[in-house]
Amino acid sequence: MPSADIRNVTLVGHYGTGKTTLAEALLFKAGAIKRKGSVKDKNTVSDFDADEKERGASIETSILHCDHGGKRINLLDTPGTPDFVAGVVESLAAAETALIAVNAAAGVEVMTRKLWGQIDSRGLARVFVLTKMDHERANFEETLGKLKEIFGPAVTPLFMPLGQGAAFKGAFSLMSDPAGAPPELAEQVKDQAASLKESIISADEKLMERYLMDEKIEPAEISACFAKALLSGSVVPVLCCAAEKDLGVGEILDFIAQYTPEPTALKRKLVKGSGDKVQEQELTGAEDAPFYAQVFKSKRDPFIGKISYLRCMQGTLAGGSSAKSSSASRPDRFAHFLSVQGKDTKELHQVSSGEIFAVAKNENLVTGDTLSVEDNDFALPPLEFPVPMSALAVTAKNRKDEGKISEQLRHLAEGDPTFKVDVDPETKELVIHGIGQPHLDLMLHRLKHSGVEVETRLPKIPYRSTVTATAEVRYRHKKQSGGSGQFGEVQIKIEPNVGAGYEFIDEIVGGVIPNNLIPSVDKGIQKKLADGVWPGILVVDVKVRLNDGKSHPVDSKDIAFQIAGRQAFNQAFEKARPVLIEPIVHLEIMIPAKFMGDITGLISGKRGRVQGMDQMGDMLVLKAQAPASEVQSFASELKSITAGEGFYSMEFSHYENVPNNIAQPVIDAAKARKTGEDE
Repeated sequence: MPSADIRNVTLVGHYGTGKTTLAEALLFKAGAIKRKGSVKDKNTVSDFDADEKERGASIETSILHCDHGGKRINLLDTPGTPDFVAGVVESLAAAETALIAVNAAAGVEVMTRKLWGQIDSRGLARVFVLTKMDHERANFEETLGKLKEIFGPAVTPLFMPLGQGAAFKGAFSLMSDPAGAPPELAEQVKDQAASLKESIISADEKLMERYLMDEKIEPAEISACFAKALLSGSVVPVLCCAAEKDLGVGEILDFIAQYTPEPTALKRKLVKGSGDKVQEQELTGAEDAPFYAQVFKSKRDPFIGKISYLRCMQGTLAGGSSAKSSSASRPDRFAHFLSVQGKDTKELHQVSSGEIFAVAKNENLVTGDTLSVEDNDFALPPLEFPVPMSALAVTAKNRKDEGKISEQLRHLAEGDPTFKVDVDPETKELVIHGIGQPHLDLMLHRLKHSGVEVETRLPKIPYRSTVTATAEVRYRHKKQSGGSGQFGEVQIKIEPNVGAGYEFIDEIVGGVIPNNLIPSVDKGIQKKLADGVWPGILVVDVKVRLNDGKSHPVDSKDIAFQIAGRQAFNQAFEKARPVLIEPIVHLEIMIPAKFMGDITGLISGKRGRVQGMDQMGDMLVLKAQAPASEVQSFASELKSITAGEGFYSMEFSHYENVPNNIAQPVIDAAKARKTGEDE
């Protein structure tokens, strides 16, 4: 199908706004499905995954399509729960238009605000659709007013509701002939249509000049300018519907087919290099140009294997052709392409610009990859996913499963870029990271379903230790038994080296320690840094000067000076006023203003400090710092206090000294573990 006849639309919004119900209604109205399913009956085209059916909510993005008004409409139905926001990020890379569902009875909710910024950063056309207009508390005018207040004057109604609540009978489009409006809406339609017309025309300078000169602007010209106005943000239209009753659904299909931008309208760029050396190259989107596509989603099906979903940005590729992924070292041959409708697929002989498709069983494709036929290192910008904030350390319940854990967790991570798995290099724990506890719970459920059960606990905090004073120690290692002996004597001076890591300085003169054995002292000290003087607690930011020593012509050897260096450092560390230091994280927390006192109190109680505050409408953004050990359960606490309306980001900032009353139990526990291991 020509790209000019394709419309790619992502359906996003807060959970409970009825996105999946609307998607089902759109498919049914367009004739793409013969029977309309429901979330309640667990038989929608979108929510086909067993976990989605069990929870009655979307967990992953579903790819759907229908034909209407001579256009192929690709719909991406996304999750509305913050824990599964990866699906939203994926969908934004594949679409030109975001249809933002807002519950007309509940009004603007937290995910609506959060999603707006993500959509804006991608440059997509934004369209609000007020759902559940048949609900008894539905209020079109009040919700419209709130949208204008939060998102600006560009928000303007495109549909006028024909009643609301139980009296809702459908929607009238302001792009229709005003003569067809009900008499009771005639005056309002006239005023709103004129305002909408001005907003659309403002996106085109030439049309605006003609309009200001009182020249006649034909309806066809206004329609042609609508997509441009959507992408520029000069118009953010508001639609409305009651999807379960099939009211307003046909009008939404008409709007998508007639007015939303075609695939080439949103200009995308290829990039190569970074920083000052970055190069850019704009894609034309032409079907006869070199082929470029991007993997926006991956998953592993238990029967098919790995499935990758792609959006073709430019060019055409026939089945059986080869193309190279940006993360692979060589091209792959693609025998089959698939058209996707929920869980069902149909083979495609070729794919062209604007199309959304899938490929199966290709292990080289990774979410965010660019697939191309050109060997020039240019690629589409990678997808930017939120950093997972919650973490759990996991161990196998059964020893026989230890070998399976990593593989199964890797498979789960392939399908969700916000789910991370790593082995902490300091604590040696296998740690899983997710957006929140519900996200981790789902992954643990899927892990169990794969046959692997694990035990979980909060990860160990990577405490470190350092010194705050200078100390000098002389140590002699001497071992004499049958056969060759060991002898090494060193004198070292240690001092703080704040923020500069470990530094070893050779100050030996006169050859009192042979040159070939000086690295042995350094090696022994570095081993102690890694093991910790306080067992398991890494030593950082110390400077060590080796300034004297003695050697023996026969008994001095590598191992002797390693031991001498290690033991000398151990004694000097204890004399140099050692301290325990802990990781401090930077937090950015967005909350409704009414929760400010509760959240600042929570932060203070966690040894944290608020460093700044910004106002965004009736929302506040708090910037704070707190010890990592104190915020391991922050996600669940924030959700509890704000009833799910708050969200945050967190990143490592720096290390700070731990107060003595908290440090000593940590040090004692480390020493006790060592004693237990030795016994």
